[in-house]
Amino acid sequence: MTALAGVIAARIRATGPMSLADYMATCLMDPRHGYYATRDPFGAGGDFTTAPEISQMFGELTGLCLAQAWLDQGAPAPFTLAETGPGRGTLMADFLRATRAVPGFHAAMRLHLVESSPALRETQAATLGRDDVTWCDRVEALPEAPLFLVANEFFDALPIRQFQRGQTGWHERVVGLSGDRLALGLGPEGPLPALDHRLAETRPGDIVETCAPGAAIAGDIGARIAAHGGAALIVDYGDWRSLGDTFQAVAGHAPTDPFAAPGMADLTAHVDFEALARAAAPAAHTRLTPQGLFLERLGIAARAEALARGLTGTARESHLAAYRRLTDAGEMGTLFKVLGLFPPGASPPPGLEP
Repeated sequence: MTALAGVIAARIRATGPMSLADYMATCLMDPRHGYYATRDPFGAGGDFTTAPEISQMFGELTGLCLAQAWLDQGAPAPFTLAETGPGRGTLMADFLRATRAVPGFHAAMRLHLVESSPALRETQAATLGRDDVTWCDRVEALPEAPLFLVANEFFDALPIRQFQRGQTGWHERVVGLSGDRLALGLGPEGPLPALDHRLAETRPGDIVETCAPGAAIAGDIGARIAAHGGAALIVDYGDWRSLGDTFQAVAGHAPTDPFAAPGMADLTAHVDFEALARAAAPAAHTRLTPQGLFLERLGIAARAEALARGLTGTARESHLAAYRRLTDAGEMGTLFKVLGLFPPGASPPPGLEP
């Protein structure tokens, strides 16, 4: 049993079962034992690899996408350039390098990173090597200004609640104890007005996931974009509407039991993009677009070919494998999706249809 498992078990014995959202938040962000608070989980030496760590092309193309959106909206100055959950800072480093040639973009930007982990803030500072970065814990702390934001694999790590359909209402799935082991159980059945719209399309036993923190953050981003201008790219795995149990744990690049070693594994769930789009109103949203299609529309094939010209042997093979991993349907190309947010009446971000 990990130290955090003992803490959680003691809490359950004292106050009863906890929601899955409380369990996720504790496992990921407990200041002493939480997963993100105590380590750098990214890359080959960590537990998972994100798109920016696979290839520089991902950060370059998302950067140029938002820079073009900035130009399309009249190049407002100053503006906030923000990333939520910036990891090691790899995406933003590639983003900034690719946009240096965009006239006026760097002079007008005010760079903000939304990151609550002290360990990851240190890594991001070292990666970027800049003295003009402002870190904040929450999206709400961003300036009231035109906002151009990227959120890559951010919403999947936000705490979710799970509800299992009963005969007439919903049971919440909660974390309790089975002997000395942490385990999922069901709360009592009751009505849940927030899920009334899902009753007609679900059957008893079906599971629906909700993410209140994600909706709140999307709402804040959307309100800023609608009021001040800007655009957001939300890139994650998931689908338009949540249905089924997608809660999962990963350690050492492999699935693991999410209740076996709290604080030692990454916990995530698929993103309900419809819920984010609804919460982001009055900002407009694009169609949900597969990541591979989005990147192909932005010209990743030509960029991959250009980079490959200077490579040979293993380096060339690794580069082309990274291109395939980002775009192929059997890799990240269809599992990951992209949702764009933009002001009503403005053009959507390049690569995304309205």
